[in-house]
Amino acid sequence: MSVPLWFFITCLAVVGVKTLRPPLWLVIVLLIGGYLLADSLLAPLFDPFVN
Repeated sequence: MSVPLWFFITCLAVVGVKTLRPPLWLVIVLLIGGYLLADSLLAPLFDPFVN
């Protein structure tokens, strides 16, 4: 069975949030920060660590 990566990551995130119960502001800051970092000039600097 083939599962799309975005679906798998979403399921992991939902389980993690329900299990660890982080504050909502922390989840939002991490999502926005990751989005902005991926589209910044610093993205090539973090690329080797992600791959």
